Amino acid sequence: MNLTVYDILGREVSVLVNQKREAGVYELKFDGLNLASGVYFYRLQAGSFVQTRRLLLLR
Repeated sequence: MNLTVYDILGREVSVLVNQKREAGVYELKFDGLNLASGVYFYRLQAGSFVQTRRLLLLR
């Protein structure tokens, strides 16, 4: 499983998870303290499943 955060220009800003995990439900806390407010994207890839969603970070 790979969970990565990108800025609006597509630059990788944080890799939250990059390891193999068993099937199940997981919870992860994201600390965006070193990031500016704005729009980011996160991309989740697990096997052949890939999903990209928008994330709005407000201070």
